Amino acid sequence: MKKASNKNLHNAGKAKKDEFYTQLIDIEKELKHYKEQFHNKVVYCNCDDPFESNFFKYFAINFNALGLKKLIATSYKPSPIANTQLGLFGEDKMTSAPKGRPNITANKFIINEVSDLNNDGAFDLDDIAEQLKANKNNEWSPLEGDGDFRSKESIELLKQSDIVATNPPFSLFREYVAQLMEYKKKFLIIGNINAITYKEIFPLIRDNKMWIGESMNGSNRWFEIPNYYESYHKIENGKKYAFVPGVMWFTNLDTSKRHEKIILYKKYIPSEYPHYDNYDAIDVSKVVDIPIDWGGVMGVPISFVNKYNPDQFEIVALGNSRDNFTPNKTYINPKKIMKNGAILNGNAINCVLAINKSDKPIDTIHYTSDNSNYLLAPYARILIKNKKIKK
Repeated sequence: MKKASNKNLHNAGKAKKDEFYTQLIDIEKELKHYKEQFHNKVVYCNCDDPFESNFFKYFAINFNALGLKKLIATSYKPSPIANTQLGLFGEDKMTSAPKGRPNITANKFIINEVSDLNNDGAFDLDDIAEQLKANKNNEWSPLEGDGDFRSKESIELLKQSDIVATNPPFSLFREYVAQLMEYKKKFLIIGNINAITYKEIFPLIRDNKMWIGESMNGSNRWFEIPNYYESYHKIENGKKYAFVPGVMWFTNLDTSKRHEKIILYKKYIPSEYPHYDNYDAIDVSKVVDIPIDWGGVMGVPISFVNKYNPDQFEIVALGNSRDNFTPNKTYINPKKIMKNGAILNGNAINCVLAINKSDKPIDTIHYTSDNSNYLLAPYARILIKNKKIKK
């Protein structure tokens, strides 16, 4: 067995091996908050091979309970089990393929109606299997192309949908979200917490066009991965799993959490809130420590988006990219000092928020320059203002 480090999994993503199948329990925990918003809607899972995807399973089983109008699913690329009943129908039993259909293909599934066909008094995946095989008001057919969400076939299905729900490839997250915005779709998708800092994504959060879902909130999660992946963290019941850090739901569906105010209790004390050396704002190292009486700009951890209430706070900028904020000071001949004393080029300090220190930091990466003392660059910060307080 070859277990993976997080670095291995990061490299897998870079190599486009980023098929992470979301566990059903994680989907159920999130979807329970949006049931009314799915009523009479066409749902599209456009990165989901129905034979492998728990998104498809969830919406198919709950089709009537949610009051869906239609469920559409397409595989992202040809599936090695496209013509089996693996995962969806229970047993690894081959189904008969339509005449002329290749053994491995991308597929399209459209469900318009579900009912108890085997007369057992319940609706389950066996009923879906029977309906698909009987083709009663539903469709199961191969796609001409590879099922990529950017393909013409997939875009035509996207146009027919109301809400997109899936776990898109992490390596294509920017492009995936851009497509959803272009076609003005409602969505509920999974991504990494660091996506908040992407120059293509952050403006959407800042402008309240996209926000964080109800559950996960940047926590670590187990995802099933294809058996042919060499790197993994564990094998359970014959399936490989990866432990993926920093996972979040991203959505533009309304959430109750988004309307809850953050309870503030600390008062501003200058010694506890350092002022940035290159921007007119204070640094707040923990969201819980946001001062109740500070009306100026504050730099807070990116985890702030988990509790962001747009009625309470305004997001001003992202503090680790000149694409999103403009520092008021430029450091001359900056150098980056590593923990082991190695000296590297320090130009990065001119693109992030910096805290000035009079004493040399110990065992901490820091910066120096011709026109500063010692500088610390806090981890990615979001610059915010409290709407209820005047400076």
